[in-house]
Amino acid sequence: MNHKKIIRLMRKYHLTARIRRANPYAVLDRMTQVHCTFKNQLNRQFKPGAPFKSFCTDITYLPYQGNMAYLSAIKDIGSGEIVGWHLSDHPDIELVRMTVENMRKNGSLPLPTFRNVLIHSDQGYQYTHPEYIKVISELRMVQSMSRKGNCLDNAPMESFFGHLKDEIDYKSCRTFEELKELVASYMEYYNCERHQWNLKKMTPVEYRNHLLMKAA
Repeated sequence: MNHKKIIRLMRKYHLTARIRRANPYAVLDRMTQVHCTFKNQLNRQFKPGAPFKSFCTDITYLPYQGNMAYLSAIKDIGSGEIVGWHLSDHPDIELVRMTVENMRKNGSLPLPTFRNVLIHSDQGYQYTHPEYIKVISELRMVQSMSRKGNCLDNAPMESFFGHLKDEIDYKSCRTFEELKELVASYMEYYNCERHQWNLKKMTPVEYRNHLLMKAA
């Protein structure tokens, strides 16, 4: 029987079909199989006392000339150094995957492995995505997440993005490539030239080397 005839007959005789509600436990189970959250293991311990112990990561928006770019970065909390970053015009899983890949390929880091390094983020879908979790797991890093809606749990990244937006004129960039060059220049400046009071007036790279020599 044609479905239109069935609809017509149901309307004529005022018939309604009982629609079975979705099982909330089954829905939750499917969601947790796709995206996972992790315990806040960093717990605002923003002074680990050594580099390569705890990293923070996040994404920020950089609007320019009617367009939008998305900057993802990873910061070593111990030294204040930006150890990996990536700029994209899409805030997708590839943005954070490439950020981790650039961190892994960072030849300036005197680090043979990222094993047991804590990497902390918020609960954005990019960080709960199975592909990102797999990448972090393959590096043997330990994943940690902020409590929902609590930006203070990731304060080091909020602070860095605040400085970046105050110190570069990203809104005046006319093209994506121009913006990328500006961000790259700032990253080099921030790591190697920008002296900071809380790093004993050293740059992040100088402070990282200072901590390594102190521990040797």
